[in-house]
Amino acid sequence: MTLDNIKEEIEKASHIVILTHESPDGDAIGSSLAMYNALKQTNKKIDVIIPECPEIYSFLTSYDEIKKEENEDTKYDLAIALDCGDIKRLDGFAKYFEDAKVTINIDHHSSNTMFADFNFVNPDAPACCQILIVVLEFLGVTITKEIGECLLTGIITDTGGFKFAGTSRETFEFTSWLLGIGVNVSEVYRRVLEIKTKGNFALTRIAMDRLEFLEDGKIAFTYITKEDEEKVNAKTGDHEGLVDLGRTVEGVEVSILLREADGFFKGSLRSNEYVNVSDVCMMFNGGGHARAAGCSIHAPLQEAKERLINEAKKHLR
Repeated sequence: MTLDNIKEEIEKASHIVILTHESPDGDAIGSSLAMYNALKQTNKKIDVIIPECPEIYSFLTSYDEIKKEENEDTKYDLAIALDCGDIKRLDGFAKYFEDAKVTINIDHHSSNTMFADFNFVNPDAPACCQILIVVLEFLGVTITKEIGECLLTGIITDTGGFKFAGTSRETFEFTSWLLGIGVNVSEVYRRVLEIKTKGNFALTRIAMDRLEFLEDGKIAFTYITKEDEEKVNAKTGDHEGLVDLGRTVEGVEVSILLREADGFFKGSLRSNEYVNVSDVCMMFNGGGHARAAGCSIHAPLQEAKERLINEAKKHLR
């Protein structure tokens, strides 16, 4: 059984690294810090490496202990990848994963490539943090209020505040249980979904002004450039939520956001009812979930836009 293997490897390891996907969201940060705080109970040497971590999650316990990088010569007994479906998405730090003696992958992406020695993947779970509750209980870890806040952050993020289709009865049962151990659900919800940074607010205005509707209103498209981010002094994570602007409009099935990176564009796609945007993104070496996925396109803005829209059009009814 994979959970038995995971428990055995964690017990054997003395130096562990925790990694997650690039452009981390609340589920990535929440699951990473939940695992980090949990494993600290074992008195092992633990590193959590996340190069770019949005400040909106700074309220979570041990946020200030996250490392942006580690000495390249550091070798780990065990590497744990959380909320990541492909080793290529480990934010440039796949080397720590590949060089570790043993690797573990805990995830909920349907496109997961099973890239670790031991893979515990449940694509039916709406968030990696929901899976992690089961894992931590199996490990015999005491889930404290602080760990619970990390777990709830991931659940709230990836369910869109319990409104996405993947939200299950189990999601509410876990949330109720977290409430019972002292987690302030309404406060975590407010911090994660309601508070906007000034940078995010400014980028929202820009993205909304550029929002256009194609294919009889079934596709919404907008974009953000590096110049935009510099102009409003945007920080890491300030682009979060921009892709959802189009999805909230009546008649839109697919919402697309292109965000300029260093020499390429990152695409974020969301859908409402039937288009599997993970299939769309897989055509550009990306992936994710049926209703939320991402990819990278090494092309100028107009070409990247046309390629993504043309692929999304194939999936419309």
